[in-house]
Amino acid sequence: MRQWIALSVLWMSMLLLPISASAACESPIKFGALTWESGQFISGVLKYIAEDGYDCTIEEVPGAGPALETALSQDDIQIIGEQWVGRSPIMEQAIEENKVEVIGDTLKGGATQGWYVPKYVLEENPGLRSYQDLPKYAELFKDPENPSKSRFMNCPSGWTCEIFNTRLLKNTGLDSTFNNAHPGTGAALDAEIASAFEQHKPLLFYYWQPTGLMAKYDFAPLAFPAHNDACWQDLLRVDGTANCVSGFPVSPLGIAVSTPFLASNPELAEVFKQVQFTSDELNGAILEMSENKRSGEEQALVFLRENPNVWQQWVSEEAATNLANKLGTSLDGAASVDKVATNSNLLGLSSSFPSWSLETPLNNTLANVVQNYGDVFRTISHMALTYLLLPIERLLTVIPPWLIIGLVTVLAWFGVRKIWFALACGAGLFLIGAFGLWGALIDTLALLIVSVLVTVVIGIPIGIAMSGSQLLRRIVTPILDVMQTMPSFVYLIPVLMLFGIGKVPALFATIIYALPPLIRLTMLGITQVNHEMVEAGRSFGSTHLQLLIWIKLPQALPSIMAGINQAVMMSLAMVVLASMIGAPGLGEDVLQSIQTLNIGQGLQAGTAIVIVAIIIDRITQAFGQGKRARQKTIEAGRRPVG
Repeated sequence: MRQWIALSVLWMSMLLLPISASAACESPIKFGALTWESGQFISGVLKYIAEDGYDCTIEEVPGAGPALETALSQDDIQIIGEQWVGRSPIMEQAIEENKVEVIGDTLKGGATQGWYVPKYVLEENPGLRSYQDLPKYAELFKDPENPSKSRFMNCPSGWTCEIFNTRLLKNTGLDSTFNNAHPGTGAALDAEIASAFEQHKPLLFYYWQPTGLMAKYDFAPLAFPAHNDACWQDLLRVDGTANCVSGFPVSPLGIAVSTPFLASNPELAEVFKQVQFTSDELNGAILEMSENKRSGEEQALVFLRENPNVWQQWVSEEAATNLANKLGTSLDGAASVDKVATNSNLLGLSSSFPSWSLETPLNNTLANVVQNYGDVFRTISHMALTYLLLPIERLLTVIPPWLIIGLVTVLAWFGVRKIWFALACGAGLFLIGAFGLWGALIDTLALLIVSVLVTVVIGIPIGIAMSGSQLLRRIVTPILDVMQTMPSFVYLIPVLMLFGIGKVPALFATIIYALPPLIRLTMLGITQVNHEMVEAGRSFGSTHLQLLIWIKLPQALPSIMAGINQAVMMSLAMVVLASMIGAPGLGEDVLQSIQTLNIGQGLQAGTAIVIVAIIIDRITQAFGQGKRARQKTIEAGRRPVG
C-alpha cells in the first residue's frame, strides 16, 4: 500500500512539474536562429527573459532568412527576434493573411540603410556628396575584374536589399557605369569592407545599421531624394516597372511572432512589446560582441547583468526577481555572485581548461598582412585576372555555343568510343543553354580551366620531387594532410581578405583544395614504377632526367591522370562553394536559390553542375587509362551492339 501511495505521489509530481516550469507558456517556444550580430543579441535577450524570467522552454531552429520567415508563417517557429518592417515580401504576405504579426519597437528611432563610402573618401573628394556625383568620381571605384567599368558592392543575391539596389542602379542610370557586384554572403561583404578600410582604399557599397561594423568604421552616406513610399514599394519588386528614384526608408525594428503564439502567450507577447534599445545601446553591444568574440547569448547575458534598470521596466516584478536571481545580480545593479563564474555556469561552459586560443593572434596577423602587404596581393590578383582568367573567359565567350558543344561531343567520343555517350554529352550541354545558364557555365568553366592548369603546373613537379626524396615526403605529407582535411570553407576566409571579392580568391582557394590528391597520386605512380625497368634504363646509361621522361612518367601516367581527374572534380566542387565570396557561375545560381527558396532555380543549376561533372569525369577517366586498357576501350567501342 505504501508503495502505491509513493508511486502516486511521484506520478502527480511529474505531471505538475512541467506546469510550474512553463507557467507563462503552454508549450515550448521555437526561436529562429538568426545569423547577424544584432539579431543574435536581441534573440539572446528575449530568450533569457522568456526562459529565466517566465520559466518557458526555449528551442532554436537554424535557417536562412526566407526559410525562417516561411516557417514562422506556418507556425513551425514562433519568434524571429529581429524583423525589419516592410522589407520582406514573404513577411508582408504573411501579415496580410493574419499568420504573423510584428510587435514592439525594438530600436528607438528605427534602423537606417543606404549607399556608403568610407569617410576618408568624402574628405579627399569634397565634390562627392550624392549619388548624382558618382559618374564624375567613377574612376575611384574601378572594378578589378572589368577595368572599363566601376564597381558597386551590392547585397548578397537573394536578399531583399539586392533587389531594390539593383533597381536603383538601373533607374539612376548608374548601371551603364557601375557593375553590380554580389558578395555571396553577408560575411563576405563585411570582409570586403574591412579590407578596404584597413588599406585606406575607396569602396562604394550598400550597408545598414545597427551593426558592429558601422560602429567600428566611419561610414559616410551618399545623399538620395526624400523617401517616396509608392516608389519604394515598386523598387522592392523584381518585376517593377516604375522608373523612379527614392531615398531609403527608416525601418522600424520589431519582433516577428506567429499569431498562434500571440493567442496562447499573451503575457509574454506584452513583455516583448516593451523591449526597446537605444541606438547607442544596440550598436555598443554589437561592437562589444564582435571585439570580445562573444556569441549573441553571451553578449545578451553581459547586457542583462549590467543593465537591470533597462530590462526591469519591460517585465513583471516577479519575472524581474526570477531573472535577477538566475543572472546572479540584483535589481539595483550590484552583482551578488562572481560574474565570471556565473557566466560560465549559465552557458554550460567548463572552467577546468586553460584559455588557449589562436584566434586573436591569427586575426591580428591577417589584419597586419592586409594593411602592410595588401597592395602586393592586389597586384597578384590583378595579374591573375589580366593574364589568366579574363583571356580564357573572353575566348570561351567568343566561341559560338554550338562549336563548344560539338567539340565536347567529339572529345567524348574519342575518349569513351561510345556514340550514345557522346550524344548525351552534347544534349546535356544543350540543356544547360536551354535553361538560360550558358553564361554561368562559361564563368564556371573559365575558373575551372585556370585552376586545373595552375594545379597541374604546381602539383606534378612537387609529386615528382617527393617521389625521389624521403625527407621531402616527411615534410610535405603533413601539410597535404592539413590541406585535405581542413574544411573547404576555411580557405575562403584568408584569400577573401588578401585578394578581394570575386574570381581571384576563388581561384586560389580552389588550387589549395585541389592540390593534395594530384601531388599524392603523382608521387604514388612514380614510386610504384617497376624497379627492374628503372635498372634496365640505368644499365643503358640513362640519366635521371631521361629515366624520368622515358620510363617513370609513361609508366606512372595512369596514376597521374587519376590525380588530374580528382583535381578537376575537387576544383569543380570548390568553384561552386566559391560563389559564397562573389565568384560568378553556376554556384551563384545555387546560392541564390537557397537564399530565396527558389526550388526551380536550384534544381536547374544543380542539374547543370551534375551534367558538367559527369562529362568531365568520364572524359578524364577515359584518357587517363593505360595504353592497353585504352586499346580495349577502343575495341569495345567498335563492336556492334548486340
